[in-house]
Amino acid sequence: MVNILIKIENLSHIYNYNKKDQIKALDSINLEIKSGDFISIIGSNGSGKSTLAKHMNCLLLPTTGDIWVDKMNTRDTNKVWEIRRKVGMVFQNPDNQIIATTVEDDIAFGLENIGINPQLMRERVDWALKIVEMEEYKKSEPHLLSGGQKQRIAIAGAIALHSSYLVLDEPTAMLDPRGRKEVIDIVKKLNREENITIIYITHLMEEAVESGQVIALDKGKIALMGKPEEIFTQIGTLKKLRLDVPQITELALRLNKRGINISPHTLKVEDMVKSLCLYI
Repeated sequence: MVNILIKIENLSHIYNYNKKDQIKALDSINLEIKSGDFISIIGSNGSGKSTLAKHMNCLLLPTTGDIWVDKMNTRDTNKVWEIRRKVGMVFQNPDNQIIATTVEDDIAFGLENIGINPQLMRERVDWALKIVEMEEYKKSEPHLLSGGQKQRIAIAGAIALHSSYLVLDEPTAMLDPRGRKEVIDIVKKLNREENITIIYITHLMEEAVESGQVIALDKGKIALMGKPEEIFTQIGTLKKLRLDVPQITELALRLNKRGINISPHTLKVEDMVKSLCLYI
């Protein structure tokens, strides 16, 4: 039987509720997220991506509807801290998430706040550092690290709590290409090797193709949902949603128009290289 970690039913969120200038950020969202999923959420500015992310660990509460995390309703004030321990979050700006003067102290901060004993705390910090491949930096001052390294430290702080899953809200938006690759590689590793469920919000289609399922939001509603190869071949629909397609997919479609038989489901560089090698 498949384990459903998060169940969202008829979720709506209205900012400035009961006021004249209301903004309906989410509109009747229904979604099930299962153990081990890797889901990317895409959408143009104002589509509701970040609002949905904040609902998953009680940073926001529904205006209407419900969210259950392991059968715990986010409206239940007695379950808030338990839900937040299960749902790790990483935000866009790494500098806003790091507060300690050394890397290992920053990762230990959350563990100290929930009263983990020192020996177990040391084991968890070392484990998290190893997972994000930052062991050699544990004594370093965070402000001396690159943006990608800082985001990996933020991820380590979340998984040190043994979160069941991780919500990342545009974690590479402020990073250079190298930093983006560092972060997405670690996220894929967490999903593949540690079976951590990933909800990955991004505006970069090249990152979204790495997931198992893509959800496109538009004006607070789910406009598209499916596997990457199903979503990114719907170019007309994506354009209407003010979204791009991966550059490789667009290249494949252009090559097809010129008589080179490349699958329109080509999403990654390595797949394109394999296909082109057949013509050499």
